[in-house]
Amino acid sequence: MLFLPQAIMTIKTRDTEGLSLPMYVIMACGNLLWLFYGLLSKSIPVTLANAVTVCFVGIILIFKILDVKEGKK
Repeated sequence: MLFLPQAIMTIKTRDTEGLSLPMYVIMACGNLLWLFYGLLSKSIPVTLANAVTVCFVGIILIFKILDVKEGKK
């Protein structure tokens, strides 16, 4: 839930200039690994928490990648 406000702001403003691409790539990878761990260990809290986080981080990451491709920083 930590990334929900940032995801909402990114969707509304389409502004990712202040966001770090490497940070969001690392965050997405880390959360994906935790999501897989939760699935493999059959831990519902770990799985749900990381599934939600992956969704929010993924939204932000997609917007950031699109901005980088368009030449915006």
